[in-house]
Amino acid sequence: MTDDPTGTAHDVTALFNGGRLIAIPRRSARRGQLLAYLADTLFEPGRSYREPEVNAALRTVHDDAPALRRYLVESGLLTRTRDGASYRRAH
Repeated sequence: MTDDPTGTAHDVTALFNGGRLIAIPRRSARRGQLLAYLADTLFEPGRSYREPEVNAALRTVHDDAPALRRYLVESGLLTRTRDGASYRRAH
């Protein structure tokens, strides 16, 4: 994580304790940093994920997987098929 030129990874580490997210930030800029970090660390580019897989990955860091999933989709970091059956990391 020391290779991150933006400092984002370093900044979001303060939001974690023992590998678990303490709380989802309310401030949109801070939440955006967290979501970018989660997208980069939990989801592989080009791979499709079913909703249970997305939830399982998100639950490794926080119990409120539906909220994190929704934030990731709303921010454009994860894309979802129209029927909601499949997710992909954007970019």
